[in-house]
Amino acid sequence: MTSYPLQQALSDLFAPWVQALNLKVEHVAADSVTLRLPQSDQLSRVGGMLCGQAMMAAADTAMVLALINHFGAFRPCSTVQLSSTFMRPLSGQDALVTARVLRAGKAMAFGEIDLAGADDGKSVFKASTTYALM
Repeated sequence: MTSYPLQQALSDLFAPWVQALNLKVEHVAADSVTLRLPQSDQLSRVGGMLCGQAMMAAADTAMVLALINHFGAFRPCSTVQLSSTFMRPLSGQDALVTARVLRAGKAMAFGEIDLAGADDGKSVFKASTTYALM
């Protein structure tokens, strides 16, 4: 799957507040999708640090796109679990959000997400996810 259908999915399938994150598809591989989360004052808290809520929303969104890429089409799904670890703050740069499908069966899918600074490449957030496939 190319990045165009995934970019289109962001506007077709997600709520307006998710679209307001301004995520852009950066890279698509067989088992993963990388999105760019642009640095924004609207997504930052005191000190210009990217807020955790934006990281979690971007991570969840990236995994849905990774599942679309994996299956070749959108399959309705619901987040069952998203376990996140915030390792350090991110400020003054965009974030790259890479979601990787670890396993996807008929009823459940599992994945992992890494969010890193786009300029320095340092990981700031990691998550593991479980989705129910409908």
